[in-house]
Amino acid sequence: MSEIVPMNPAPLAPERQAADRVALYDALLSLTSRDELDAFLNDLCTPAELRAFAERWAVARLLDQKTKSYREIAHEAGASPTTVVRVARFLKEMPHQGYRLVLDRTNKKA
Repeated sequence: MSEIVPMNPAPLAPERQAADRVALYDALLSLTSRDELDAFLNDLCTPAELRAFAERWAVARLLDQKTKSYREIAHEAGASPTTVVRVARFLKEMPHQGYRLVLDRTNKKA
């Protein structure tokens, strides 16, 4: 007799979630080219998820330039004002500073 899988499985334990995130990070770090990253992300993400990632990154880059209003950034990036405010908050206030790290690194290459 086969096991019945529930339609809404129980949430994963925090330890399992953390291990899965580390495995994802390791997978991303193993990629060595834009083509490899593109192939992996196209398999991993929906088109809407990829658009959302690209939109947030565009907002972060525009905010970092400090030349446009939030409204102008929202229009240029095709983002909602809420997204612009959220990205701005993460740039300024959040402890992770992931946007800042990557902006600084990519600005050095430019």
